[in-house]
Amino acid sequence: MKLDSKIFDRIRIKPPGDAMPRESAFRCGWEGCDAAGTHKAPKGRGREGQYHHFCIDHVRLYNKSYNYFSGMGDDDIAAYQKDSITGHRPTWTMGVNSAGEQRENVRRASTRDWTGGLRDPFDMFERGFKPDPAAEAAPKRRLKTLEKKSFDTLDLEGSETAEAIKARYKSLVKLYHPDANGGDRSSEDRLREIIQAYNFLKAAGFC
Repeated sequence: MKLDSKIFDRIRIKPPGDAMPRESAFRCGWEGCDAAGTHKAPKGRGREGQYHHFCIDHVRLYNKSYNYFSGMGDDDIAAYQKDSITGHRPTWTMGVNSAGEQRENVRRASTRDWTGGLRDPFDMFERGFKPDPAAEAAPKRRLKTLEKKSFDTLDLEGSETAEAIKARYKSLVKLYHPDANGGDRSSEDRLREIIQAYNFLKAAGFC
């Protein structure tokens, strides 16, 4: 490269490895320490995404005593570890429904209108068509296993309209949300199941 090139004025190079790092905008959160808080440390369970800022020496001390499951019983820890295998998502036993369950699915099948609001002002499609009463009574959509589980989670029959599903979801969220229970987080698992069931039905086109 020509040093007197009109195109290049200067070349930036990477600073040496032993260059001093920039000073942190935080101070060490350890009591009595005035060093820079250059290292982040998680604040703990229930405060995900929040961090302490410590210097290198104190973050090492903090990490040695850090325990995410502090305050949880053995049963709660075992349940958490079991749920972590599936990413804390609800699961159901795989298998083929029994004949009774199949009949129940047919009885509770969705009756949602799949015409998408199509209008036929000139009666072009219905002219001369006489629907079979038996076919009219037949369910338009058979519920699959996961769909049935999701409806059960929302305490629904499976034949509700999209508006009814949304209304039920909103009422359950208000019922089990910690803010509506004075900050009590004991219903978080139930709330998580409700949200996941609604998202599943929404992705499946029910609402």
